[in-house]
Amino acid sequence: MDRSLSGSTTPLLRCSAGIMAYNEAANIAHAIKTILSQQLTTACIAELIVVASGCSDDTVPIVSRIAQNDARVRLIIQERREGKASAINLFLGAARSPVLLMASADVVIKDGSLDAMLRHFQDPTVGMVGAHPIPVNNQATFLGHTVHLLWRLHDRVAREVPKLGEVVAFRNVLPGIPLDTPVDEISIQALISQLGYRLVYEPRAIVYNRGPTTIGDFLRQRRRIYAGHLRIQQQQGYTAPTMSAWRIGRILLTERPFSTPHEACWTIGAIGLEALARAMGRYDYLRRRPQHVWQIAVTTKSYIADEANALMHQSVLVFRIIGFHQQELELGTRGSQMLVQQVAQRMRQMLGWHGRVSTERSGTIIALLPVEREEAERTAQQIIATITTTPVPLNGHREEVTVKLACGIITFSQTGHALALAVPAAVS
Repeated sequence: MDRSLSGSTTPLLRCSAGIMAYNEAANIAHAIKTILSQQLTTACIAELIVVASGCSDDTVPIVSRIAQNDARVRLIIQERREGKASAINLFLGAARSPVLLMASADVVIKDGSLDAMLRHFQDPTVGMVGAHPIPVNNQATFLGHTVHLLWRLHDRVAREVPKLGEVVAFRNVLPGIPLDTPVDEISIQALISQLGYRLVYEPRAIVYNRGPTTIGDFLRQRRRIYAGHLRIQQQQGYTAPTMSAWRIGRILLTERPFSTPHEACWTIGAIGLEALARAMGRYDYLRRRPQHVWQIAVTTKSYIADEANALMHQSVLVFRIIGFHQQELELGTRGSQMLVQQVAQRMRQMLGWHGRVSTERSGTIIALLPVEREEAERTAQQIIATITTTPVPLNGHREEVTVKLACGIITFSQTGHALALAVPAAVS
């Protein structure tokens, strides 16, 4: 396949995609679809290889049926589960393209993400590119808060020093990775870096995943990862950027995770859980406990496409302070501006990380949310109910101000994301 068909002689970069699967019947069909349906401009998915390792569910029959209808799909059956690194080495040996893409079976890739990743390989100095994972967990729970906080920190770290995972693409220059590594992406990252290639983190390449929803699963997953990072330090002389407690602490403070007593309690609990997991991981490392065939965190494996699709929508909530001009006369220009800022700050605290809030002229506040209209309407009702029933204190004014809000909502599908981001400018 090349561009000569469309009048250009520049060949498309061929890419082999790989999915390592162990009992992934719930997500494997959608995982294959989300890769093969991507619209690419600089590359093409020449083949997609699924390595099914010791599967006892319907993973193999599902992939077999897909392969019968799509020649690009190939199935490699590993009769016994020997660890993800072993499955990756089978993929490395079978893949025929100059660039390889690896994705977990339990993620959903947003359209356009693979194109954003693969175009980096036009630069011959780039050896590996990683995507930006976003969890679908419910933030209204303690573990949902913990998982979202963890991935936000990973995102911020990766923007400073690339830390790549969940979905990665890299040049086909590795004969294999250590069989006993439980952190395959970091092992690959270390080898690619040591070969002199650059690492790139692409924050526009969005992939949705589900983090653990029980404390047991969280601790199992995080202790394995930390023990694996320690092993990589020893075996390959490479330190993952997230190993630096100083870097994580500095970035954590910029996230302002202690803005409310409720959030502060949950954040302190999240820090304690991560510290415990790291202590357990260090214990496993010192005891030389093998981690390459790990116990699956079951709660991360349920079907996530519906929740991911909901996050691919953008809703624009346009709030207006009723009677704002009268308040301008009563409070003055500075006081009325302070009022708008206070209301917007309350909205930010209520919406959390996934809401973007900006203020406009004449008492207008814009909130962007990655949700469908029904959820946006519920959120708007909650915001209006909370703010209108709680007076807003103003510095320099003795009396608290009661605010009444009106709201209009516009919802876009993922293809309208850029338009949604432009709405605040149009409103102002």
